[in-house]
Amino acid sequence: MKEYVGHESQLYGVEEHKLCGGKGDGIRLFEVNNGRGLMFTISADRCGDISRLYFNGKNMGYFAPCGYVSPKYYDDKGAGFLKSFTAGFLTTCGLTAVGDPCTDNGEDLPLHGTIGNTPAENVNCFTDDKGIHVKLYIRDASLFGHQLILEREYVCPLDSDEIIINDKVKNISDRETPYMILYHFNMGYPLLSEKSVLTIKNNGVTPRNADAEKGIKDALIVEKPTSGFVEQCFYYDMVEGKAEIYNPDIKTSLSINYNKNELPFFTEWKMMGKGEYVLGLEPGNCTPDGRDVMRKNNTLAFLKPGEEASQQIVIRLKNE
Repeated sequence: MKEYVGHESQLYGVEEHKLCGGKGDGIRLFEVNNGRGLMFTISADRCGDISRLYFNGKNMGYFAPCGYVSPKYYDDKGAGFLKSFTAGFLTTCGLTAVGDPCTDNGEDLPLHGTIGNTPAENVNCFTDDKGIHVKLYIRDASLFGHQLILEREYVCPLDSDEIIINDKVKNISDRETPYMILYHFNMGYPLLSEKSVLTIKNNGVTPRNADAEKGIKDALIVEKPTSGFVEQCFYYDMVEGKAEIYNPDIKTSLSINYNKNELPFFTEWKMMGKGEYVLGLEPGNCTPDGRDVMRKNNTLAFLKPGEEASQQIVIRLKNE
């Protein structure tokens, strides 16, 4: 093969770019291409999350109306998070708060925490016999507050259509701290349409609220875009750490694979509105009900001083 190409980037690799103009100005983007039709963009200044995901030229994720928004515009008041919620294919929520804004143990907590609006440091990219690697460090720490480090590595094999996410969160302080993390994976058109088939093997489903209870019979049904649709969330008791969506129109399936011992909760976020047409498939160590609720229910996780928690998630894409 070497005699056919001048540089390996003709076939595969990772390139760094920066956005120019608008609210996304200056955001560092790392574009990964495995040379087989899988391409995705890592937004380094937004927790190293995945903003874009394409497979064989087709879009897989959802991009919110706000588009790219730099962390400098982040608003932590009330629902201000939504002003900069790009969504993309992945938004990480946490690391000490997920879900509804609340006050817990005397601390005011914003919607979905702050980690998704935190820039990464020490970004490192390389390719070896295991594939393309992108490593990032995201620091969620303050004086007199919690002090956590998220060490994230993406591995994209050159011989398969997978994205492997290896995350490790470490408490670098000398005191115990709440630990919440939720992987907000967002399916979008054309992967998502009324033709899509959603598979979530489960032992039971719990609606989050009255609106979800009305739609629980159709929790696994994807409707067409609908005016006035009210978002619904469903909590699954998973049989295995896997959720899959398949669209026969584009003959493509995407599955999210994880260890349910590491991430014991799974949320489906269903939003079938016109222009706000997105399906969230969200493994985590919590629900999006807020930290105060998790504490009350005795389901809130903690990290002791020096303790680490690791998670691996594998995204698999297939043409059928």
